[in-house]
Amino acid sequence: MAYLNKVMLMGNLGKDAEVRLTQNNKKRVSFSLATTRRFRNPNTGEMQDDTAWHIVVAWDKLAERIEKLGIKKGTPLYVEGRISYRQWNDPQTGQKHNVTEILMDNFEFLAPRHSYSNDMSGGDIGGEYGLSSPPPPPTGDSDDQLPF
Repeated sequence: MAYLNKVMLMGNLGKDAEVRLTQNNKKRVSFSLATTRRFRNPNTGEMQDDTAWHIVVAWDKLAERIEKLGIKKGTPLYVEGRISYRQWNDPQTGQKHNVTEILMDNFEFLAPRHSYSNDMSGGDIGGEYGLSSPPPPPTGDSDDQLPF
């Protein structure tokens, strides 16, 4: 039997990406991602929003990419990953804590970077980090530029 643990989210960052190094010198980046479901209230007929917050974590090379891009609060992002559950005991109180995280495997910007960032010095970062961006539109009417 095959198993699958796959998550796909589209939303906006709730805070700037936070970068940390582990004791083993592994880079870890985390941020919150808000996803909103819009629905009609069956009792009142009014439209309502239901926002869910997700903790997203990236490790190693993907964490380095996120750090270099300087992803900030409000950035619209598509994230792929898997759900992870972990728990720990607070050493001071002894209280048990549970956390659900999305361990990111891939991401894409949902809007051109200039629409949410004032830092335009990064240039075209999409190709450098393997992020998809649409090809430039063809110019002229030459048959050589047709895709078929």
